[in-house]
Amino acid sequence: MGEISSSLSLGEFLRARRERLSPEEVGLPSYGRRRTPGLRREEVAQLAHMGTSWYTSLEQDREVNPSAQVIDSLAEALKLSVDERRHLHILARAAEANEAEPAQEVSVGLERMLRALEPNPAFILGRSWDMLMWNRAAEIVFRLPAFAMESEQRPNWLRRFLTDSSLQTNNSDWEAKAQVMVARFRADYAHFPQDERFWELTEEFIQNSELFRSYWPLHDVQIAADCHKRWMDPSIGEMEFEHVTLETPHNPYMKMMIYTASSDTAERLKHLLKT
Repeated sequence: MGEISSSLSLGEFLRARRERLSPEEVGLPSYGRRRTPGLRREEVAQLAHMGTSWYTSLEQDREVNPSAQVIDSLAEALKLSVDERRHLHILARAAEANEAEPAQEVSVGLERMLRALEPNPAFILGRSWDMLMWNRAAEIVFRLPAFAMESEQRPNWLRRFLTDSSLQTNNSDWEAKAQVMVARFRADYAHFPQDERFWELTEEFIQNSELFRSYWPLHDVQIAADCHKRWMDPSIGEMEFEHVTLETPHNPYMKMMIYTASSDTAERLKHLLKT
């Protein structure tokens, strides 16, 4: 395998989306087996109603400043999902998106809300998925260290999922879940392409996680969505939650992750919180 890049690139994303499509999928004739997978650059340009040289400039990351209309045309040509289209627009405006990086300070109101959610596990993630604060229920369910405001070392949510062997043991669909998390991590990274913390974490995961190394070059992206979660923990039993992600108005890249427990799960967690 060639060298895997930890940086973000409009050209790399376009190329990855182009290579996953066949001519038949976009209504173009196919003339037998191709030496390389996917569509050719000239075919994408044709579908997006632009010149081949212009499209080539985009794949080569030249500073051509495509308009929103051009990006939408490319999204249509490449059959991008809603999340992928949004990602494409962010990559095309990377310099603008990175101008102001808000501080990551947890307000008193957020702290009180976090603690009031007991026995429902809840925690706050910073923009690079470092955990800024969590409640005691989250400590129990996710096996986190006791939260201390003065601690400089905080767990990273993606690192934990990639490296904690117990998660692989207790989740039969661990790989599918990890693939989704890598796609969401890439989507968040696009907002801060010059952020050193994102770069450092990506380099670390490329070196230390075979799964991350496999999925990162695919350039898959996904935006976090509400969902139902169920898993088994040997010390707690079967747990069931409704998971929602909330963003604060002043800092949309600081997320509160809330796992609302079913009645049975909540009763067991209440008991554990008392011990």
